Amino acid sequence: MSDAPTTTPSWESTRSRLCQSEPEFYELEPGGALALPLGTEGWLLEITPDGRMICQTGMDMEDIKSLLSDGTPEDLGTDELAKQAKYYLQPAVSKVRKTLLGAGFEENTEMTDEYVAVTFHRPVDFQKLDEVMKAVRWCRQQFKPM
Repeated sequence: MSDAPTTTPSWESTRSRLCQSEPEFYELEPGGALALPLGTEGWLLEITPDGRMICQTGMDMEDIKSLLSDGTPEDLGTDELAKQAKYYLQPAVSKVRKTLLGAGFEENTEMTDEYVAVTFHRPVDFQKLDEVMKAVRWCRQQFKPM
C-alpha cells in the first residue's frame, strides 16, 4: 500500500484564485494575508497564508482617546482605554457572536498600544478551496446591512 502524496496548494495560487472569486480582496502586505471589508461597523474578513479565516472589528487607541476627550484621556492607562474600546465594540460584536461561534469560529480580543480588536477565527483548508470561497460568501452574507 502506498499513500498518494497530497500537496497543499501554494499561498500564491490560493491567493490568486480567491482574488478572482472576490475581486474586493486586497493584500494587507505584499504576499501576506488578504482582507475584504464586510460592509458594516468596521468588520473585516481576513484569509491568512497559514490557513485561517478571521472576522474582526476593532478600534484605534487614538480614536478611543478622541471619544473620551474631556481632558482626561491622557490620564487613562492603556488597560482603561482598552476597556472603553471593548465597551464601544460590544454592540457590533453581540450582533454576530452567536452566529460565528455556531459556525465554528473562536473568539479572541487582541490589544496593543495602537488598537483593540475583537476577532473570530477558524482554520480553512486550502486543498478545499471551493469550501473556503463558500465560507467567504457566507461571512459576507452575515454582515450585510439589515
